[in-house]
Amino acid sequence: MLKKIIEHFDNYPFITQKYGDYLLFREAVILILRKEHLTLAGLEKFVAIKASMNLGLSKKLEQTFPNIIPKVRLLICTTEIPNPFWINISYCWKIAR
Repeated sequence: MLKKIIEHFDNYPFITQKYGDYLLFREAVILILRKEHLTLAGLEKFVAIKASMNLGLSKKLEQTFPNIIPKVRLLICTTEIPNPFWINISYCWKIAR
């Protein structure tokens, strides 16, 4: 399932700042798929990624991993839609009475 999600967003990337979030998410998923998160070094990489996403680390994670340096989150500058056919019928809404 995770591989399918990654494949989809690699083929049809976000065109906003969400692309930066996606790249962090993608890196975390790859750590999980390779089972690297099961080692201390991999877990620290995972926590560094988490530190850069959304609300960052909880107080408990900050206390548990005090030396974690957040992963750099890319600043996305493009707003152009690379392919106008990306918008398809899967995004249409059906209005019911």
